[in-house]
Amino acid sequence: MNAPARLDSTPRLEDFPYRLTDNVRFADLDPNEHVNNAVYATYFETGRVTLMKDQGYGLMPPGLAWIMVRLDIHFRAELRWPGTIEMGLGVAKFGRTSVTFDQVVFSAGTCVASAQSVSVLIDDNTRKPTPLTAEIVRNFQPWLRRGVEITQPKF
Repeated sequence: MNAPARLDSTPRLEDFPYRLTDNVRFADLDPNEHVNNAVYATYFETGRVTLMKDQGYGLMPPGLAWIMVRLDIHFRAELRWPGTIEMGLGVAKFGRTSVTFDQVVFSAGTCVASAQSVSVLIDDNTRKPTPLTAEIVRNFQPWLRRGVEITQPKF
């Protein structure tokens, strides 16, 4: 018996509420003349860090910091230089001390990579995980990924 057909799981950029653009750099290339797989981790980091460190969003109160504990990347298409990319990010899940993000990199309308990353909130002094606050969760609400059912933490 054949397995049921899978629905197309290609991400759509419009489902990712936080977006920014960047240039593909010549230095991003490997000997195969496409963007090296390790560079994608930097693209995804740029998206997360740009959002979370922006003081206007209130995602990093004084005395707390975020550390990434997991990054799973799905490489979907080659990316070449020269070009521009559009990065998208959306919150996919809240944990007790963590936030899971779905992230994408698009070029010329094509999703070239997608990822899921998990960041844990830690206390700056003890370097131990600390529970999310109601304020932080509230401040993440504009960045919830569209099309994903997200359970809100109870406080």
